[in-house]
Amino acid sequence: MVKAVRIYELGGPEVLKWEDVEIGGPGEGEIRVRNKAIGLNFIDTYFRKGVYKVPLPFTPGVEAVGEVIAVGPGLTGRKVGDLVAYASKAMGSYAEELILPANKVVHVPASIDPLVAASVLLKGMTAQFLLRRCFKVEKGHTILVQAAAGGVGSLLCQWANALGATVIGTVSTKEKAVQAKDDGCHHVIIYKDEDFVTRVNEITSGNGVDVVYDSVGKDIFQGSLECLKLRGYMVSFGQSSGTPNPVPLSALAVKSLFMTRPELWDYTKTRDELLETAGEVFANISSGVLKVRVNHTYPLSQAAQAHADVESRKTSGSVVLIP
Repeated sequence: MVKAVRIYELGGPEVLKWEDVEIGGPGEGEIRVRNKAIGLNFIDTYFRKGVYKVPLPFTPGVEAVGEVIAVGPGLTGRKVGDLVAYASKAMGSYAEELILPANKVVHVPASIDPLVAASVLLKGMTAQFLLRRCFKVEKGHTILVQAAAGGVGSLLCQWANALGATVIGTVSTKEKAVQAKDDGCHHVIIYKDEDFVTRVNEITSGNGVDVVYDSVGKDIFQGSLECLKLRGYMVSFGQSSGTPNPVPLSALAVKSLFMTRPELWDYTKTRDELLETAGEVFANISSGVLKVRVNHTYPLSQAAQAHADVESRKTSGSVVLIP
């Protein structure tokens, strides 16, 4: 028996239960992994609350780094002792150990600390596909990153700055504004102190931005649309404030806008896509393009407290659970 977090009903952080589970041995094409560090992502709260639907009961968590402790029959390419990372939908990473499909894990380079890898793989791969494939950011572009001090927001700012873009970021506090500046934001807007639409209009001399990366959703969605330039791209990849209201097509026609609601899983569908995406993330960490802030760690048994702190915006950067 090993310990894991289980959810039997949807709701607040209190529905996260710490208990014994039986996981068995790996089957064909599978490995058993003992987790060393588990990434906490805002998407975990969506599963917990039922925003994203999965059958009950379940173990939450989509990201972790661990050591391979057993391999399934006939499996090649993986061996006991390998350090691997994974980030994939509904994997159940909030556990001391678990069974994984071998083709869903990636090797962790020796130059990268397991704590860092666990905190960054999902967020880093999200930043990669948002910046390089969903809308390809290039030198000369001006972008707006909502929640710029968050886990994904921080990486978006750093990466986009390295690509030569002008980066505008929104944050909630002066402390987070300092971090956003350090992450490469050329202009930081504290949205509680000033209207971000007005400020973006001033910064861009009325032209608007090429793309908005919005993980906040309902509270700022309309404002995000208003910040776009002619033929701009609205990339909505989260809804921490709630699901945005429906947008009529006529609202996009005003400036011939593009809008997408992408998910990482659809951009890492094949093994080659997964390896390419993760490889670019690890390469940018190793080269110093990306600085990863593991600002908060919690024992896995205290996952409920970690969720409460994340949802109340008491955290910044990455949060990691330690088994």
